[in-house]
Amino acid sequence: MPVHVDLSAHEITVPVVIRNAPPGRLYEDAVSRERAGIVSSGAIAIRSGVKTGRSPGDKHVVRSPESGADVWWGSVNHAIDEHTFLLNRQRAIDYLNTRDQIYVCDGYAGWDPVTRVKVRVLCGRAYHALFMHNMLIRPTLEELERFGVPDFVIYNAGQFPANPFTAQMTSRTSVDLCLERREQVILGTEYAGEMKKGVFTYMHWLLPARGILSMHCSANQGIASGGRPGDVSLFFGLSGTGKTTLSADPARRLIGDDEHGWGDDGIFNVEGGCYAKCIHLDEAKEPEIWRAIKFGTVLENVVFDPATRAVDFESGLVTENTRAAYPIEYIDNAQVPCVGPHPKHVIFLTCDALGVLPPVSRLSREQAMYHFLSGYTARVAGTEMGIVEPQIAFSACFSAAFLVRHPAVYARLLAEKLRRHDTRAWLVNTGWTWGAYGEGRRIDLASTRRIVDAINTGAVDEAPVHRDHVFGLEAVTRVPGVDGTLLVPHRAWSDEAAWEAAARKLAAKFKENFAAYAAEAGPDVLAAGPV
Repeated sequence: MPVHVDLSAHEITVPVVIRNAPPGRLYEDAVSRERAGIVSSGAIAIRSGVKTGRSPGDKHVVRSPESGADVWWGSVNHAIDEHTFLLNRQRAIDYLNTRDQIYVCDGYAGWDPVTRVKVRVLCGRAYHALFMHNMLIRPTLEELERFGVPDFVIYNAGQFPANPFTAQMTSRTSVDLCLERREQVILGTEYAGEMKKGVFTYMHWLLPARGILSMHCSANQGIASGGRPGDVSLFFGLSGTGKTTLSADPARRLIGDDEHGWGDDGIFNVEGGCYAKCIHLDEAKEPEIWRAIKFGTVLENVVFDPATRAVDFESGLVTENTRAAYPIEYIDNAQVPCVGPHPKHVIFLTCDALGVLPPVSRLSREQAMYHFLSGYTARVAGTEMGIVEPQIAFSACFSAAFLVRHPAVYARLLAEKLRRHDTRAWLVNTGWTWGAYGEGRRIDLASTRRIVDAINTGAVDEAPVHRDHVFGLEAVTRVPGVDGTLLVPHRAWSDEAAWEAAARKLAAKFKENFAAYAAEAGPDVLAAGPV
């Protein structure tokens, strides 16, 4: 691939610029410069430094007259002024210019050729370049030669801290986005996920303006038959709820595991790779992900034996948030190009730490809107700094940490698409049952897979339901191969009164959280919540 690229517009003067290097070169540099290891599968194992998860409290967006009125300001998008952004940008550029060489990764975000975004990453670590080589859509040689001016630029100087005495800084970590300049600056964190989510955050801003719903979800498609395309299912949920695991189905084609857009022609993946959690990874339970860990894959923060080079996937010694980043074509049944028709099913995944929600519920369109805006789950260990056990949380659109516009913008787009394409909605609990976290146990993966299979095959379309008197959910009571007791939580608990108390506690939290969206949602959606 050609090495030359003009970086003068980015104020980069480093004499050695390695652009879109092949994985082998990046491996060599990571091993020699960053003390990375090569494990038995051929993948590279490396540490992200002190930060092993995202730092949402250090995420900033520039408040400007052009975009300020349309940004959802508050606990997610912390405002900084342009002057502070430019100070941090210059700090990042100055740091990169002290390196003897830097890495440039050019790629695309979005498989839809009409709306795709040209992304450029400037970084000092070979590991970061390899990570983004895997996560972006990789251009052909011809596309790289005519790549031109990027639409979005990331300055990753994560090895260098932010200056805490700079106005509006809260720590030595700062992850800053300027919508007008179409740039992200990273200081004080080497966690590679900040780059991936920076691109996604920008797409959350860009796509809705074009009438496209940006979604934090995975997607797969059934095998085409009789000249007709297979049906598409979307899986919404936060990290740890099962999006990646459940969408990697040997009987279906994987479109993507985390980020998608839904436009007039169907859905498309935003990314060119997958970023799978690999804590407790087991070959028998998740064979597709297991086989994807090979030469080219980045294993982040895993523990391995330097003598045998065997990875201990059970170990959370560094973090519970161990990850594998690999190109999507490493999944045996990946669908490339990563696009599909309008979805038949939308599945909301929640990890209910209180253990009171049914494993599967059929949702009305109003209930779908309520649960989409609520985005209830438990944040699981390792996905953010400081999380060591599940914590009850609500994340609007199952994506609050990455939303730029008000959640109602995305909710209205979803409602319109559900209606137009007659898409069915489901709530699937992948969390606890037979009691809350610490008392009950987490629903086994095999049962959840059977539930999802039943949704995809239509086996539960007309199945009997039990209407939950607290949440108003229609819990499906018959799923092939699944214990019927498991499907109705209050029957699964040994103490039904304890279930009732826990359910009412959670219902109160739902109502408290939804108060912020009630006016935008309207009375029909509000009435679809807990009764």
